[in-house]
Amino acid sequence: MNHWLTAPILIPLLGGILQVFMGYAPISLRRTLAIATTVLTLVSTIVLLVLASDDAYRLYAFGNWQPPFGIVLVLDRLAALMLVLTAVLALFCHLFAIGGTDEGNRQFHSLFLFQLLGLNIAFLTGDLFNLFVAFEVLLIASYGLLMHGGGRARTVPGLHYVVLNLVGSAVFLIAVGMIYSVTGTLNMADLAQKIPTVTGENLSIVKAGGMMLLVVFALKAALIPLCFWLPKAYARATAPVAALFAVMTKVGVYAILRVFMLIFGNDAGTLANLGMDWLFPLALITLTMGVIGALGADNLKTLVAWQVIISVGTLLAPIALGSTAGISAALFYLLSSTWTVGGLFLVADMVAQQRGSAKDKIVTAPRMRNRTFLSVLFLLGAVAAAGLPPLSGFFAKLLILQSAMAGPQMAWLWSVILIGGFFTLIAYSRAGSIVFWRTVDGHIEEPKPLGGNVSTAAGALIALSVVMVVLAGPISEYTDATAAQLQNPDGYLNILNTPMVGEDG
Repeated sequence: MNHWLTAPILIPLLGGILQVFMGYAPISLRRTLAIATTVLTLVSTIVLLVLASDDAYRLYAFGNWQPPFGIVLVLDRLAALMLVLTAVLALFCHLFAIGGTDEGNRQFHSLFLFQLLGLNIAFLTGDLFNLFVAFEVLLIASYGLLMHGGGRARTVPGLHYVVLNLVGSAVFLIAVGMIYSVTGTLNMADLAQKIPTVTGENLSIVKAGGMMLLVVFALKAALIPLCFWLPKAYARATAPVAALFAVMTKVGVYAILRVFMLIFGNDAGTLANLGMDWLFPLALITLTMGVIGALGADNLKTLVAWQVIISVGTLLAPIALGSTAGISAALFYLLSSTWTVGGLFLVADMVAQQRGSAKDKIVTAPRMRNRTFLSVLFLLGAVAAAGLPPLSGFFAKLLILQSAMAGPQMAWLWSVILIGGFFTLIAYSRAGSIVFWRTVDGHIEEPKPLGGNVSTAAGALIALSVVMVVLAGPISEYTDATAAQLQNPDGYLNILNTPMVGEDG
């Protein structure tokens, strides 16, 4: 067993517990320890990324219980990719938060680290029930983070968010119970072996449980019609929280990839590719709805929140088609879109700080301070989000389009993505021209100065769209290998035969 697998879980867990007992410590000390914890988490995920690059599966069994018994962590290429994606985003969100957003809540940093803990458990767990536990950990932390800052503007959308996710958690638990009642296991590798053998009336129970899981994951991913809670909730959250939440929908996407390619994949017999026929049209409709919402947005944060929904639709469409090339392209786009959206949330908050009472509303206002710097960041983020060359969003969408096989699905995919990208560009062009270039006479009294932490965090996340272009070759090679690994689940199933400590190999 490799103990490195526990590092992305133990580091934020211990850091979060320490923050709980440091609520009345000087804020500078709390900030230093919080950033140190996030940096250590990032380092541990990079180590795991290097380990996973050899295509081997690594297992950590708590209590040395042989799978499928007990709690297991499993590392493969996909888990390592998601861990690094999350850790990079969390570091820059945390850096932005210590610029002043974390003030007013003594437990902000503990909630932030517990959120990171839940995300990391979700990506590493090899058990359906522990995936449910991970969802609950990250959701409980997200409830507190969403309410950070207080006010009715956050309370009402936050209440909708809480209620919907509680319903989702209940459905998740019922689905898990239904599957366990038939198979007697919730270990994912064990389920992948037992699902093809289910017959008779038990088949209907497992099928119903699987479809309920798909509904829950669709809610987490914000797939239509379960996406309308997201724009207001994200737009009302503080900037670093909204930016971190950019990865929350990707947890749902990850769960669909993991569960429906491993447990209900091509080898699942009668239940093979369960629900995938529904996923493709719903993904395209989600993308279309996101574009319509972006065109109607009246402020920058709402515009970026609708971009989250656009990215979900763009991600799930090639995944639903099931090809290796499509999954690889989707993973490349997942990296680009998550970091870009996170950066745009931070930029929108910086703009709001410079425009006085106009904040981030898409209306004319007196010329803001630092307009050149902010407009360049917004331009780069918008270009990457809309999928224009030469930034990473363009290459990601190009890979998605190239992955489609000739036929009706290809025609739908190309049409929706290209037309959607055009209208997304219109939405960003409208917002940028009004906010940055259409000014009125007057001045803004004492705009809040941009701190170094704030500028660095936002600039770094936006700059990653350029870095991904430079590293497009290695990243594409990694995503290609990840997609190929997902399409061949035999290696994952072999974890059931991994010898425990003290056993002969």
